[in-house]
Amino acid sequence: MLVKWRPRFGLAARPDEFDRIMGRFFGDAFRSWDASGGEDRAWSPSVDIVEENGSYDIRAELPGLKREDVEVFVDDGELVLRGERKWENEEKERSYHRLERRYGKFERRFVVPEGVRPEDLKAQYKDGILSVKVPKVEAQEPKKIPIQID
Repeated sequence: MLVKWRPRFGLAARPDEFDRIMGRFFGDAFRSWDASGGEDRAWSPSVDIVEENGSYDIRAELPGLKREDVEVFVDDGELVLRGERKWENEEKERSYHRLERRYGKFERRFVVPEGVRPEDLKAQYKDGILSVKVPKVEAQEPKKIPIQID
C-alpha cells in the first residue's frame, strides 16, 4: 500500500522539532531559540567564494548587522569572520507564533593561502554583504637542492 506524502507533517514543516532532534545528536550547534527565555540560536551566515581578477572574494550575507557588529581578522593562517546578531525584543505585548530568523554569535574560518600577509586583505561592508578580498599568490616552483657526496 502506498501512502501519500504530506509535507506539512514532515520535519521541514516543523523546524522546532528538527532542531530538537538534531540537538540531541549535535548539542549546542542546533540550540533552539525560546521566545520566553530569549536563548540565542546558533547560526552561520551563508558565504560565497568567487575567484576573480587575481584574487579570491569571500562574500558573507549578514542582513540586519551593522559594520560595528562584525570583526574580520587573521588568526594562525586563517581568515576569521566573527560577529553577533542581537535579539532586540522591545515589545512585550507581542505574541510570537513563529521565529525563523536566527540570532546570536557566529564565526566562520577560511584558510589563507601561504604567502598572503594579513595587511594584503581588504574588507568592505555594504548592504548587508561583507566582502573580503584575498590576493592570489603565484605558485612557486620547488627549489631543487643538490645533494653533496661525502
